[in-house]
Amino acid sequence: MAQPEIATAPVRLASGGPARDAWPLDPEVIHLNHGSFGAVPTEVITAQEELRRQADLSPVAWYPRLGDLVRQAREQTAPFVGASAEASAFVPNASAAATVVYNSLRLEPGDEILVTNHGYGAVTMGAARLARRFGARVRTVNLPLQATDEEVVSIFLSALSARTRLIVIDQITSPTARTLPTRRVADAAAERGVRTLVDGAHAPGLVPDASAVGGGDWWFGNMHKWPCAPRGSALLVTAASDRDDLWPLIDSWAAEQPYPDRFDTQGTIDATTYLSTPAAIEFIGREYGWDATRRTMADLADQGAEIIAAALQPYTSQRALTPLPSPVPSMRLVRLPDGLGATREDADELRMQLLDETRVETAFTSFEGAGYFRLSTHLYTEIGDFEAFVERCVPAILARAGIRRSPDSVVL
Repeated sequence: MAQPEIATAPVRLASGGPARDAWPLDPEVIHLNHGSFGAVPTEVITAQEELRRQADLSPVAWYPRLGDLVRQAREQTAPFVGASAEASAFVPNASAAATVVYNSLRLEPGDEILVTNHGYGAVTMGAARLARRFGARVRTVNLPLQATDEEVVSIFLSALSARTRLIVIDQITSPTARTLPTRRVADAAAERGVRTLVDGAHAPGLVPDASAVGGGDWWFGNMHKWPCAPRGSALLVTAASDRDDLWPLIDSWAAEQPYPDRFDTQGTIDATTYLSTPAAIEFIGREYGWDATRRTMADLADQGAEIIAAALQPYTSQRALTPLPSPVPSMRLVRLPDGLGATREDADELRMQLLDETRVETAFTSFEGAGYFRLSTHLYTEIGDFEAFVERCVPAILARAGIRRSPDSVVL
């Protein structure tokens, strides 16, 4: 298979240096899995460290005023996802946001929650716990990987029943790296009296005005993924009439305040993750621009997927490059050789095995019994990273699949 024509120049920032130098990532490791845990620029780490220093220099001056500082950061951050500060609350991560919503709901025996086969496991587990509390049930809506937006909406409408009370749906799916038409599903469900929780964990930074686009009764998204804020920063957004039923996971001195003010004061938690979030958004906006960042991540992801798929294609019975009807800017799927990564547990184990063996950070996912490499890129990603994956990881993948690599199959 012919090697795709590629651009080789690394991304350069407005300040003049290569993007790779703006992140303190280990140069001995190849980083191709931004989507799982993000990566924080050095400038943002420095800003957070200064905030922590202020807290340690004078704790009595810091903590009584911390709620006001969190409110100010919320006011600066909410517009980035197309929300108002009054509708938005900081939470540690997407799973925490889902838990806050689940804790506010009351169901009846026999009621049902709809989730999808693309859902994030921890959020789906939370839905199952909610159902168990009330004798309700969770029902999975199976969406084909190649389903169009029209088909997704139609499948959901067909799945609704008289007992459906809640839909949990991903704006960007974690295991399959595609978008779903969450607003259309939520609006159609609302007409039938069904509420929708939109998991936008990956959406901030990848989707402009992500919460406004996502819709739903409640939406949440991680700021520590694509916006590159410190880990432990996410937004929960809702304009629902019963939003005063939402409570933070910790009752603290703001407990008698309305939503979202009661979320701003959480005792002695390290809220510097929240306070540093505006700096992360500003850093990428200043150094490269958000529209340009999305375009560049998409170009890198396309090139990387083509390079890696070309190397794996001779060893899979299916098409290795896996284009999707509704792709996202920064992530792509590449089919693994048959039998690898067939379950989530196998995919997770493969990720850690290859990291230890090859020093390449990867993400492998499973969908309907097939394993995939989920490539994700950011501004610091370089073409050489994809070539390193082929050189280091492909032989290890083939060895685990029991495939002998022939000399004439090398594509580099």
